[in-house]
Amino acid sequence: MLDPNIFRNDIDQVAQALNSRGYKLEVERIQTLDAQRRKLQVEMQALQETRNAQSKAIGQAKGRGEDIQQLLTQVDNMGAELKALEEQTAAVQEALNQIYMTIPNIPHVSTPVGKSEAENIEIRRWGTPRLFDFEPKDHVALGEALDMLDFETAVKISGSRFVVMKKELVALHRALAHFMIDTHVEEHGYEEIYVPFLVNSASFEGTGQFPKFKEDIFQIYGQDLGLIPTSEVSVTNVVRDSIVPLAALPIKYVCHSPCFRSEAGSYGRDTRGMIRQHQFEKVEMVQVVHPDHSYEALEEMTQCAEKILQKLELPYRVLSLCTSDIGFCSAKTNDLEVWLPGQNQYREISSCSNMESFQARRMKARYRSAAGKPELVHTLNGSGLAVGRTLVAVLENYQNADGSITIPTALQPYMKGLKRIMLPSAS
Repeated sequence: MLDPNIFRNDIDQVAQALNSRGYKLEVERIQTLDAQRRKLQVEMQALQETRNAQSKAIGQAKGRGEDIQQLLTQVDNMGAELKALEEQTAAVQEALNQIYMTIPNIPHVSTPVGKSEAENIEIRRWGTPRLFDFEPKDHVALGEALDMLDFETAVKISGSRFVVMKKELVALHRALAHFMIDTHVEEHGYEEIYVPFLVNSASFEGTGQFPKFKEDIFQIYGQDLGLIPTSEVSVTNVVRDSIVPLAALPIKYVCHSPCFRSEAGSYGRDTRGMIRQHQFEKVEMVQVVHPDHSYEALEEMTQCAEKILQKLELPYRVLSLCTSDIGFCSAKTNDLEVWLPGQNQYREISSCSNMESFQARRMKARYRSAAGKPELVHTLNGSGLAVGRTLVAVLENYQNADGSITIPTALQPYMKGLKRIMLPSAS
């Protein structure tokens, strides 16, 4: 959530900044409600002062032995008026809060201005896409030929956008997650954390899923619980309603978890295979940092995600997302896109974002400054990486003409030394 003060002091500038990401700020409605709130507060303050004066007069009149019944009635009436004003003020403030909770973050000045993903800016590339001496297949054809990806059974069990994995492919999927966690903990200084996969509405509000994206969440009927779309929700909320000691910053957590998304609004997109599913796994990096260091942390986090792809020797590119393509809470986002020969294009495999104080203000997540004053932290998160999409990239980039899959060198220790996944007839 943005600081409400900026709507009182710089609302036109805020509207212009938000317009760059395709969001039209309700300037007149915000100003009207805020004017009502301020007017009601002035009336409340004046009435409270009058009531206090009357209460003092009652005491003085009582001391003189005078009849105070009329004064008591006046004070009681003012109490009722005061309660009505408080209720009106609360209603106006709630209307303002509801608007504030749906307003996205202001893009950082370094975020490219653009109207669509076509205006994202490529920062760098790593690796060269492999030249095949045969027609490369996509992961669906490869996995089904291996008898290790089964979408038909998944449809029977659950419906579309699910998969059943079997045999060595399950082990490879698990190996990828373990490899990612080990790299981030042992080489990048992250602390591994395990968190609930079901969280309450306060947690969803804290990281910006509620109220804006409530329809995207799988919710538990009759309970204030929903399945996480990413462990960012649970992990970031670890610091909700707390004041972190300055010496404890930065906090760097890494978490492997399942993720659940309804994919509302994405019908017809990526219906084939494992690119866009209702259930998938991800290794997530979360940092809680001092505001002065959040953009250094964003670059570091991006490089940590890149390191995974480099170790797997998977070609990729890094993009700076434009204003219309960054997420709701993000001020700046770097995307990693891995090369998929089966699709003959780069596809997103990680997003690393700096939320600045946007989530922290919602969560009341603070640190105590050197002067002893509580200040809002900055929060960041990034995929390190999406496990299923990394599996897709390994299958497609490491495929052989006979349909077998070579295991990347970095993963062989996690696969008990297995160097190749063979077709059933060849094994």
